[in-house]
Amino acid sequence: MSRAQRRDRRVYTRSHPLLFALLAAARHREVLRIGGTVLVNGTEPYRRALTRVPLDRTAAGTTGGAARRLSTGDALFDQEGAGHRDTRRELTEDLAAAGVERLRPVWRDSLARRLAPLGTGRTVDLVPLARELAGVTVSALLGTTADPETLARAAALAAAAAVRDHLPGPRPPGTRRAAAEATARLETLLRPHAGPGRAEGTALRAVLAVAAVNTTVAALPRAVAWCADARLWDQAADDRLRPALVEELLRVLAPSPLLPRAAAAPADLDGCPVRAGDRLLLVARHAARAHSAPPDAHHPAPPSVARLVFGAGPHTCPGARLARAQLDDTLAALAPHRPAVLRARVDRSAALPGWRSLTVRAAGDARPQDRR
Repeated sequence: MSRAQRRDRRVYTRSHPLLFALLAAARHREVLRIGGTVLVNGTEPYRRALTRVPLDRTAAGTTGGAARRLSTGDALFDQEGAGHRDTRRELTEDLAAAGVERLRPVWRDSLARRLAPLGTGRTVDLVPLARELAGVTVSALLGTTADPETLARAAALAAAAAVRDHLPGPRPPGTRRAAAEATARLETLLRPHAGPGRAEGTALRAVLAVAAVNTTVAALPRAVAWCADARLWDQAADDRLRPALVEELLRVLAPSPLLPRAAAAPADLDGCPVRAGDRLLLVARHAARAHSAPPDAHHPAPPSVARLVFGAGPHTCPGARLARAQLDDTLAALAPHRPAVLRARVDRSAALPGWRSLTVRAAGDARPQDRR
């Protein structure tokens, strides 16, 4: 486990070193105010912040604020009232159990083809695999004829640019312009391919659904590295244990480790007064105890804790079921090969902490050679 923890920590310390150092230093406080910012680490305060504190979806420095500034239309994260609820309901229905099962053959085909080299002693880089898996899934979900690889890369660039635009701290010159241009390219790519009868608003909501593939590209290779380093392949091969392992890995990975939000009204979090306009930094990684409790499929964390990485209440990610299904299938396909990590390089420019490349080879053929 220690080897797996050390490797996974690198995606934070080498991609966002200053931000990670700040969060790590403050993680022992359930709630901590720093000027006009409230840092929320505790499990219950995090849950209350998402379920009981009125949130301003369009405030500067939040995901919704970035979406509104950069996009030319409505989006899931910046809509208010009935529009937001209708959009979320539509997306949730598309990603319910029946919808996920309709999509499953699409990504399973990619897994079978991309992982075939492991059976002949060759290596596989799991980052391009995750990108293709995300691209084909989103293309099928939206009914678009856009090239899945192009779509996934455009989503990654747009998300990375948007994150750089609203992360705390100084921004390099031209950050906002670059973010707007990346978002416009993605919208242009999708607009001609919107399905019949889809309104413009639906097409732009789909843009943010596509941006969510960044969690797939970040999470899948990290999960495989955990299984390889912590020797979890027996659990991954067990149909009874694998669902619990998937939940535990997603909890520990916390693909979106930090949720920037803003309070729309006064509230109280664990005795810390919150004022309207305060910035809330909700640390999903700490709330789900990813930093202190390694994955354990035999003694998993309660779902009420593990699933906090996907939000809570009305702010639960509608793609959570899809993420679990994709990781389950990926681990099931890899388990017979018991792959080991040969090389790993951190992606320093991605929206979410992850690997730029993660090369694996079936057990018995691997000679680990980690790289920066």
